Amino acid sequence: MGTSLTPELWERFAVLLVAAMGVTFVLTAVFDALAVRLLRRRVQGPPPQAPRRSETAEHHASARC
Repeated sequence: MGTSLTPELWERFAVLLVAAMGVTFVLTAVFDALAVRLLRRRVQGPPPQAPRRSETAEHHASARC
């Protein structure tokens, strides 16, 4: 069963191709912006704090002196 290449077929093909390209472009832009935002958040994040010593550790340290 052969398929005829009618003008309607080519019109639908063109519309679907343009729609797929548009969706691809928009999704790429959204994911790129998200990746840049996450990278900036990591770089500009607060510096890691030194772990605090618990009260019991300070108590034992002062008792040894």
